[in-house]
Amino acid sequence: MISLQFAREIEGRMNGHVENMHFKQSIATLLSFLLLMGVHSTRTVGASRNPACKTSLQRTFRLAKLVQFEASNVFKTYKESQGEGSEFLCKAPVNNIPDPNIHGLEASERISSIYTQLQSFIPHLKRVYEQQKDLQLPSSPLLSKLLGVSDKSWDLTLTINDFYCLAFPNLPPLEPAGGPTTLPPPLNVFQQKVYGCVVLKTYKEFLTNVSKEFKSFKGKVCRRRMRKNAMF
Repeated sequence: MISLQFAREIEGRMNGHVENMHFKQSIATLLSFLLLMGVHSTRTVGASRNPACKTSLQRTFRLAKLVQFEASNVFKTYKESQGEGSEFLCKAPVNNIPDPNIHGLEASERISSIYTQLQSFIPHLKRVYEQQKDLQLPSSPLLSKLLGVSDKSWDLTLTINDFYCLAFPNLPPLEPAGGPTTLPPPLNVFQQKVYGCVVLKTYKEFLTNVSKEFKSFKGKVCRRRMRKNAMF
């Protein structure tokens, strides 16, 4: 037979064990709640930053599409203004024209490539304008279109820089194109026509690649940053 005192001791220990289990469960529940609150708070911060990145990306993409459209229009107008045989002008080789392809593995590297190459194209566009100003009538629509594309291209570089700062705040800022752009020496009339045609054709191809690139960033670059914030 178990004595009454011994039974009471067992009952007391069991009650203490149950109370201890309840206490541990309460602590675990509280910690889980605090953890969930922390994750939710971090996600809220990430989400509050995300719209600015998305808005900047949309603005950059729209401007890139606009410049692409105008560059295509300028290229068409240029060929029409050169007379017969303009289709053959763009087939001649020209040195020191920027590459229309975008380089880099990471999104930040590819944006940096776009930024640098865009700056390299602008002096060539201005040189084409200067050459055509001597060959075209002052009222030629080609001249105003060339100026418009140059101005919007510069606006695009500024917009890309703003987007990069929002999308990658922890990375070094974008660097301007290194060194002066190599422009051609004085050319005769035929060489000027060839040079202008190749520059505008290559620039049109480059902007097509730029538009595709920024379209591919949708749902990736800004979302990636929000997910990264949500992990901590």
